[in-house]
Amino acid sequence: MRHLANCFMFFCFVLSAPGLAASERSEQVKAFVAAFNAHNAELMSQYVTDDIQWLSVNGDRIAVETSGKTELIEAMDGYFKSCASCQSEVTDLTVLGNRVSTVEEASWRQNGELRLQKSLAIYEFNNSLIRRVYYFPAE
Repeated sequence: MRHLANCFMFFCFVLSAPGLAASERSEQVKAFVAAFNAHNAELMSQYVTDDIQWLSVNGDRIAVETSGKTELIEAMDGYFKSCASCQSEVTDLTVLGNRVSTVEEASWRQNGELRLQKSLAIYEFNNSLIRRVYYFPAE
């Protein structure tokens, strides 16, 4: 009987592990977006692999926007300088295996007027770090 109880506890632990991983991935994406909102490219880079790829998906085309942590930092620093009011809010988030899909609402000010747009993003993980980010056109 004791052996069965130990087996049951082991299987409960094994079955709960993916939930922990899913929760961790969800929190990583939220932290990455929070670093974006703080306009802190260095902080963003702490959540990604050294070979991170930032990809734009448009129809049947996928463009590599940045490849590698250094390019990501440079691109984000340039972006933040060009759009001081840019922010993003995760309005929906789903974790499936090593991918997290989000609906993100971007906001910024243009000529004093608040602008909003939503788009889909998929964050692909390698262990505990973001390996690829796929961004789809705004809707």
